[in-house]
Amino acid sequence: MPRASDAPLQLGRRVVVYGGGNTAVDVARTAKRLGAEPVIVYRRSRSQMPAHDFEIDEALEEGIVVNWLRTITESDQQGFKIEKMALDENGWPQPTGEFETIEADSLVLALGQNVDQSILTNLPGVTLNRDGVVEVGADMATAFAGVFAGGDMVPAERTVTVAVGHGKKAARNIDAYLRGETYRPPPKSDLADFETLNTWYYTDAEQKLQPVLDAARRRSTFEEVHTGLDADSALFEARRCLSCGNCFECDNCYGICPDNAITKLGVGKRFEFKYDYCKGCGMCAAECPCGAIAMTPEAT
Repeated sequence: MPRASDAPLQLGRRVVVYGGGNTAVDVARTAKRLGAEPVIVYRRSRSQMPAHDFEIDEALEEGIVVNWLRTITESDQQGFKIEKMALDENGWPQPTGEFETIEADSLVLALGQNVDQSILTNLPGVTLNRDGVVEVGADMATAFAGVFAGGDMVPAERTVTVAVGHGKKAARNIDAYLRGETYRPPPKSDLADFETLNTWYYTDAEQKLQPVLDAARRRSTFEEVHTGLDADSALFEARRCLSCGNCFECDNCYGICPDNAITKLGVGKRFEFKYDYCKGCGMCAAECPCGAIAMTPEAT
């Protein structure tokens, strides 16, 4: 897990990290690697903690203490006064009047992530919601023509996966905007359920496990925790995909059609179904491994 900055971080021996998101967990794990004894204080329960569950597990493995249903009420030179919370019937934390003390010499407020709004505040028509992010349409465009936004700048999960998806979608719409056109995404295939898959064609393949750095080394080093898969394992993992509802050109339909009603169009172009020759026997749909072929009544 890389450090967020190479600047020296001034921490005491005992560090209280206040927050419950991924930022709080990252700060605590970083402090642990720098030789401190971090304690995360979060006012809700673990099930309500927005941090990824696997990251919480890894933090606990590394010896980081997490105090759920706690909030800081006072602080002095010796530490922090913590009030215990309890969830009400609606799942919201409520004060209990019970207190405890955590001795610590440092506090890190890890309450969330903010974005630089300066480029947007003076643009006519652009509005920011209460979380300080900009509203965009389905094309990732803001209310100001020619300005697009995504990732942490818009209402969404703040993850790398979401940001990459937004970037891909925005790039297509930006390209169309510069051409004076409107990008229209191709229709998506219907997702095939288990009943429409022909699992006979698939074999069992257990998920490959990523090598994980042991907890002892993680406490004192900034080496990657998950080292990733080698090339062969990554290719094997990719082949586990059932391609639900998406043709991967296995040629089953082409080979089994008794009426020669299916023509191969070339690699990546899939097939053409010639309905004038098709007798509707359904063998192509029955033998399609991934449920990409659907049989529908012919219009009269």
